[in-house]
Amino acid sequence: MKQNVNNVRKLREAKMMSKAELARKAGISVLTVDRIEKGYPCRLDTKRKIVLALGFRVPEAEKVFKNSQKAGVKG
Repeated sequence: MKQNVNNVRKLREAKMMSKAELARKAGISVLTVDRIEKGYPCRLDTKRKIVLALGFRVPEAEKVFKNSQKAGVKG
């Protein structure tokens, strides 16, 4: 059930990162990165790991995952 809008792919590509590199930096699997980029849901902790791996601070999570503040991503 795809429904989560995010900028993970756009930001990853802008930083010239492969899915494998993002997965390695975030400590998650490439399959997880792929699913998230396609809009599938993920755990809050996984969102936090991706935000940090992309070089953002947790309070900037909304730049990566829309409506993250409402979803409870906190620093």
